[in-house]
Amino acid sequence: MKNTKTQKIAPIITSLFLLGIMLVSCNNENDSITDNSSLYELSEAFETTEIDDVSENVNDIVESAYFELAISNLSKSQDSKTNNNNRFLSECVTITKVITSQYIELTLDYGDACTTKKEDVLSGKIQMFISPNLEDKSVVIDYSFDNFYFNDKKIEGSVNKIRTRSNENGNPQAVINRDIKITWQDASSSLIKGERKREWIEGTDNLLWADNVFSITGNWTITKRDGNIRTSTIVEPLIRNMACKFLVSGVVEIEKTDKKKILDYGDGECNDLASLTVEGKTYEIHLRKRHR
Repeated sequence: MKNTKTQKIAPIITSLFLLGIMLVSCNNENDSITDNSSLYELSEAFETTEIDDVSENVNDIVESAYFELAISNLSKSQDSKTNNNNRFLSECVTITKVITSQYIELTLDYGDACTTKKEDVLSGKIQMFISPNLEDKSVVIDYSFDNFYFNDKKIEGSVNKIRTRSNENGNPQAVINRDIKITWQDASSSLIKGERKREWIEGTDNLLWADNVFSITGNWTITKRDGNIRTSTIVEPLIRNMACKFLVSGVVEIEKTDKKKILDYGDGECNDLASLTVEGKTYEIHLRKRHR
């Protein structure tokens, strides 16, 4: 963000802000967020960042599980396998594999509480059904959730993922269609439906997860329990650098009725910052990691 006069805003006690965000106005040192309309806009933006966070972390898990399966199938040599230091999956997850003529079934069981390498706390299961021929140009991965929680958020529903070995840029790519429900600790919930396209743009030449970078595009709708609907569209690709806990750049346009707001994840620097622009004002959001 550009250097402008800023004024810190006192913590706001609402169900979403109890999660620990801190807001800063970037336009005018006398700006303050006290009206209900502004609070609601900011709470929606923060919810969008949480949905992005959940979506990307769960996809990282599914992609890593698939990748380990593919490597173990293509080669039995010990040198070709990822070791515990390089792999993305947590040591505390239990993986069960069942092979049939129709699919390969992988169950990732996180038990009652499993802390990932990115310090998220997971519980429950992710169940994956994968096309049996992993050497095909495209592989279908369907996955769903069984009493699965991501940092106290319950995830339900199903996801269809079509993974292509090489797109027009010569990179691996996945088209991901989500039909999921996220329920927060305060019992509020959102239904998320839509597509994300995830291109693997760096780190494809080795077995290290830490140097992988993904470019994400797409659009989806978010339907609240009260029936309110908003649409999120990625207008500048989101960049997911696996060496960072957060999305490092990219812009999402959030639209509801005739009002639009812009969520900007930054310029590539690894930090917990995003900014929201709405009705000519820009606010800075600090995305803190949350635990049980």
